[in-house]
Amino acid sequence: MEKWMQGGRVSRRAVLRVLGLLGVSAAAAPFLAGAPGVAVGQGNLGALQPEEKVDATLKRLFGGRPIKDGSSVIKLDMPLIAENGSVVPITVEVQSPMTPTNHVKNIYIISDKNRRPLNAKFSLSPDMGAANIGANLRLGETTDVRAVAELNDGTLLMAKREVKVTVGGCGG
Repeated sequence: MEKWMQGGRVSRRAVLRVLGLLGVSAAAAPFLAGAPGVAVGQGNLGALQPEEKVDATLKRLFGGRPIKDGSSVIKLDMPLIAENGSVVPITVEVQSPMTPTNHVKNIYIISDKNRRPLNAKFSLSPDMGAANIGANLRLGETTDVRAVAELNDGTLLMAKREVKVTVGGCGG
């Protein structure tokens, strides 16, 4: 103990020796513990499949309610070819009077081939005056994008459009 302390104080040489031993043991620990294993939570990343199919998503969101063709009422504006799948702009406009007795309650954006098909859900109220939304989607590959409008009476209307995702604006 007297070696470590000189005149009631810890010597600099002793502190450096302890810090050096700590550094060497920290650097050697991974080698002594063995090779790292595969993380259990990753699974097989080479075989990624959708977490949920589109049909299952539609059933989960809307149950067995019928979805009518709403292409005459829903204006779906997005590019036919997306050069960057990370940022695909979309605007949805639903022709509705937006009165308390007749308005769009929700707008859902669903991408068929995404791992999680439901991209977004927008809740609207009659106070908004118009049923317009805009967003940027992230699409992994060429896919159909659906806009489903849920009216206050429970009616479901859908419009869909294919978006071709290319790498760098090239290809097919």
